[in-house]
Amino acid sequence: MDSAYTPPQDPLVILHEDAEVLLVDKPSGLLSVPGKGEHLADCLLARVQAVFPEALLVHRLDRDTSGVMIFAMTPHAQRHLGLQFEKRMTRKTYVARVWGQPAAKSGTVDLPLIVDWPNRPLQMVCHETGKPAQTDWKVIKTDGETSRLRLFPKTGRSHQLRVHMLALGHPILGDPFYATGPARAFPRLMLHSEELRFNHPQGGKSTKVRARAPF
Repeated sequence: MDSAYTPPQDPLVILHEDAEVLLVDKPSGLLSVPGKGEHLADCLLARVQAVFPEALLVHRLDRDTSGVMIFAMTPHAQRHLGLQFEKRMTRKTYVARVWGQPAAKSGTVDLPLIVDWPNRPLQMVCHETGKPAQTDWKVIKTDGETSRLRLFPKTGRSHQLRVHMLALGHPILGDPFYATGPARAFPRLMLHSEELRFNHPQGGKSTKVRARAPF
């Protein structure tokens, strides 16, 4: 997979910019941070820092996930935002297209997750050693064999939304790790970080930034 890394060359999409924070719309297929090796150097952090050299990393999105990502413009903002992510004070909303139609209109997946060591970076549900992970979900609409959901992660585990949807019996479309058969045959992972709510590092005002899903 690494050798075939051909990230999209879309221009940087800036959603919000001020003295403390920068929010951009990350395209699917682009790493958030550099991978190991020169061929994995191209990433959103590098592209952002080429334009805003002072920008600092706060969090990351999976390579195949698109959507809202926040960077700090000062060390103070980086500490402030980092603490919000750590203490789960931020509110994230995702849009996903999944295979099948959930029986209910909404619900919560509460399943602990841990890395599947022989198959990493895959994650798996493990009730003995997994870390707590919760995701609220709501059906927006159903369309034949697929459904569009809004996902509200309460925790931020690696691959949480992918594994929780798989556990629900509705893998995210186009997921190269967890989807199989017709659910996998889509041009990209149908998962998008639609909205991020956070307290602004300058003054603490509740701030909301959105990016429309491209699918």
